[in-house]
This record gives sequence, C-alpha cells and structure tokens, in this order.
Amino acid sequence: MSLNTNKDLKKYYSIGEVAKRFGVAESLLRYWEKEFPTIKPRKAGRGVRQYTVEDIDEIGLIYNMVKVRGMKIAAARESLSKGRRKARRTKDLYTRLLEIRAELVSIRKELDEAPI
Repeated sequence: MSLNTNKDLKKYYSIGEVAKRFGVAESLLRYWEKEFPTIKPRKAGRGVRQYTVEDIDEIGLIYNMVKVRGMKIAAARESLSKGRRKARRTKDLYTRLLEIRAELVSIRKELDEAPI
C-alpha cells in the first residue's frame, strides 16, 4: 500500500485520509503513534495531524505486520527495530503474492465460465 510518487502528490495527508486508505479507525493510528515512535506526524494548529508519505509507508509496514500477518504489537515493534529492510521486503513480497493470487482466481473464473 504505498503511495504514487508523482510530483503532484500532496505533501501532507490528514488522519482521516490515512485511516481510510488502510481501512482502520483514526484511534488505531493514534495508538500506533504511541507504540511505534517512528510514526511522527506533524501537528498543525489545534493538534491536527498531518502525515507525510514516509509516515504512511511506515504505517503500511506496521499494518502489514499487525493486521495482515497477525503479529502482536510488541513483536512488530521488535521486528522493525531489528530489520526495517527485511520488513519492507516481506511486505512487498506479501503484496505481490496477493496480486498473483487475484490473477489466478480471475483466470480460474474465466476457465470455469468458458464453453467446453
């Protein structure tokens, strides 16, 4: 779940936009900020959080470990502290495997619907 790197991207994203992107509650993002010090959104007037692309990438890693793979918060925190590169590779691999699975399901559906 990484963002496009076009030059016309916004510089900051609201907590609502980020929560919607990952399908989680805003309160979960605030909780993850406390648990994972690498998530550091900028706080504008009245404490409004503004997430950068780097923040969103970090949330993507955490989302993959906690929500997709079912890791406990402490295990995810330890995994990130030991090897951020490995965590990114694992997330990318998992994402690619999901894409391949979707392609295979689509092919199977086409074959099931094809006349014999």
